Amino acid sequence: MPPISLSRARLPATLEVEILDEYGDHHQQAIAAERPLTLYLNRREIVTLMTLGADPEALVVGYLRNQGLIERREDLEAVYVDWEVESAAVVTRHLPEDLDERLGHRTITTGCGQGTVFGRLLDSVPRQPLPDTPVRQSVLYELLENLGSYNETYRSAGAVHGCALCRQAEVLDFVEDVGRHNAVDTLAGHQWLEAVNGLHEGDEKSDGADIFYTTGRLTSEMVIKVAQMGIGVLVSRSGVTQKGVELAERFGVMLVARAKGRHFQAIHAEGRLELDAIPARRPGDKRRSKA
Repeated sequence: MPPISLSRARLPATLEVEILDEYGDHHQQAIAAERPLTLYLNRREIVTLMTLGADPEALVVGYLRNQGLIERREDLEAVYVDWEVESAAVVTRHLPEDLDERLGHRTITTGCGQGTVFGRLLDSVPRQPLPDTPVRQSVLYELLENLGSYNETYRSAGAVHGCALCRQAEVLDFVEDVGRHNAVDTLAGHQWLEAVNGLHEGDEKSDGADIFYTTGRLTSEMVIKVAQMGIGVLVSRSGVTQKGVELAERFGVMLVARAKGRHFQAIHAEGRLELDAIPARRPGDKRRSKA
């Protein structure tokens, strides 16, 4: 397939400001960038995203992919980001015939900054059955340890979410942004841009990813987007919502919520999560497994 013309208009993810601390001292502190980026699809304005700006081309491609506004990566021709006018222009060979209908039907999701999902959110179904990926408890713990070396922007500035594509305990690709929906869209964009243009600069190739990790809540939006990416295991250090659980069962996604240290809460895990590293109970812990 022909390569895509890309602008590669990355910006630093953090900026420095002068702060006054509790001791009365002045010093420089890194803060997360938050930049508006208005997305145009074949000259039609679609949405304005708030983003760090660290990988804008992948973000807008992944956004359009996850909204179903671009259905095939072969249709992509060019992605050009111009920060002087805070815009991203995406050129494609084809548009969905029902574009107006898709743009007219919106569901406001619980994503940071109120993510907007076009189309009929709850009717979105993966086109192919998701893999019934097995995971060992020991591998989950190893993955969480490996993820500890990421979160660079969060460690220096806070105020961001991180998402990762993983192959069992191996972290293949990690993205941070001001909202978890931006981070997952950027990873989805990486997948398509890798397939067309080859490896994106600075990251491992994400082919073969079978686990998706996020620092944010496991909501309906996250389950749908991960299912659209063809991944059947979704892990988070945060909690889960009722609709997230419902859609995970419908699509065949195993959820692992509140995964931190040696603790986790797995849902839809029967026959898929092997408990091979059960930790010792802490003194005073009254929880008991059911007989």
